[in-house]
Amino acid sequence: MKQVISIGNQDFVSIRKNNCFYIDKTAFIREWWENQDSVTLITRPRRFGKTLNMSMIDYFFSITHFDCKRYFEELNIWKDEKFRELQGTYPVISLSFADIKATTYESARMGIIRKLVRLYSAFEYIRSSNLLNEKDRAYFDSVREDLSDDAAAVAVNYLSDYLSRYYGKKVIILMDEYDTPLQEAYVYGYWEELTGFIRSLFNSTFKTNPYMERGLLTGITRVSKESIFSDLNNLEVVTTTSEKYSDAFGFTEAEVVNALEIAGLTEEKENIRYWYDGFSFGNRKDIYNPWSITKYLDTEEYGTYWADTSGNAMVSVLIRQSPAKIKTEMEDLLNGKAICTELDEQVVFEQLGRRRGAVWSLLLASGYLKVEKYEFDRKSGKRRYYLKITNYETRLMFEKMIEDWFVEEDSAYGNFKEALLAGDLDYMNQFMNQIALQTFSSFDVGTKPSENAEPERFYHGFVLGLLVDMEGKYRITSNRESGLGRYDVVMEPLKKNLDAIVVEFKVQNKMKEKTLEDTVENALCQIKEKQYDTELLSKGIPQEKIRHYGFAFCGKKVLIGSKKC
Repeated sequence: MKQVISIGNQDFVSIRKNNCFYIDKTAFIREWWENQDSVTLITRPRRFGKTLNMSMIDYFFSITHFDCKRYFEELNIWKDEKFRELQGTYPVISLSFADIKATTYESARMGIIRKLVRLYSAFEYIRSSNLLNEKDRAYFDSVREDLSDDAAAVAVNYLSDYLSRYYGKKVIILMDEYDTPLQEAYVYGYWEELTGFIRSLFNSTFKTNPYMERGLLTGITRVSKESIFSDLNNLEVVTTTSEKYSDAFGFTEAEVVNALEIAGLTEEKENIRYWYDGFSFGNRKDIYNPWSITKYLDTEEYGTYWADTSGNAMVSVLIRQSPAKIKTEMEDLLNGKAICTELDEQVVFEQLGRRRGAVWSLLLASGYLKVEKYEFDRKSGKRRYYLKITNYETRLMFEKMIEDWFVEEDSAYGNFKEALLAGDLDYMNQFMNQIALQTFSSFDVGTKPSENAEPERFYHGFVLGLLVDMEGKYRITSNRESGLGRYDVVMEPLKKNLDAIVVEFKVQNKMKEKTLEDTVENALCQIKEKQYDTELLSKGIPQEKIRHYGFAFCGKKVLIGSKKC
């Protein structure tokens, strides 16, 4: 009989009690405990088993779950007598920020305060203990929704004290998805306020807490030390490039193959690898996305299950509004190539819109890219990473994201593509002006020539759209060397009945060009003078099958002119 797959169930005991599909990750308990790190932060992409593993840790160590040993008895951890004796022997404080997704600082702060209030309610039974004095009880009673910032900052610290007195043992503190409210704070513009509040809470909880035995945090990103971890010099950070715990989150290939065999789906192994493999943690390159694997085992149908669990709004905005360099690299990624970059795994959210490495670091941490290899420069002491799109599912996610940039003006965009293929210049001008009027602002387009090359933000976004939509008809590249210069866009036909297309974009320089017609003429002259046809001609495409287009921009006005060689 097919094993029940409890989709979305993140409670360890519920899964085990009901004999639902489960891949044994209890070796993580042993590895984490034996490493003896005071406070550990582990970053992994969303839906990678972080919450389930935290639930497992809670049930294993917590005194209040002493009677749950039977759910571990057939698992890896129970083979070790030392750990059998550890089960159910520690007070555990467990918090999750996963559902704190607020549009304002006040709402986010209140969400955290309510977590603290519920936490104290869960341990109400220790309030009446004679181990607490009147001042302790007075603070215990003060943990309400009107709690001040100062009182909230010490709430977990004080509770650790109360629990350690009550049980005669230091406390294990678990904090799941610590960075969820921080990501929302970045998106909605209250970053500074929230980081100040959380910094004080974390300092008191994990740094100046003599009642803590161990601390464990999980999240998607490693928020910069300066933002919230400035006081935590006892923090062991484990990111997707670290060796520790490399097989504890996500499914290994051996685990997936075994699950497919049990389900009678062995013949799907290669398709599963193509769709869902490719995640890499440390030197481990065979990690599969567990959410999509469990969904496939349940439905026996392929789909973008993991990609669809998030709106990917922040990623979309970052790429859409990024400089031309990043969009060009995005083209390379969509063409199956690797990009080379340095990484800064301490994500500084304030720098995401400005620093190239920060964007790629976020995409790697989020699971959208994987490390193909890295090189170590002994002189600089830096690593250069080669990154690729993780797998077919994530590629489909990027393609949909780019298509959505133009969804509101879909008819104009579709009409422009048809006009471009047909070489209908009048319609190309009509529809491109509609698109530009509606979409320029979303790409942060500038109006001055060469001012940070801001118009490139739009046209490289537009090129990414063409790359996705013209797949199978054209191979599209941009900003590459050919002849004596660097062309803007070349569309190399993959079918013999199609013309090749070379495009040069120019912003009107009103000091030198009186009209947009002058700008178009200069763009077309540049294509000819710089011999941008060289690469196409070298591939055997005849000159008469190459079309030239000059795109002239002035604010939200566009004029397109052409020449066929």
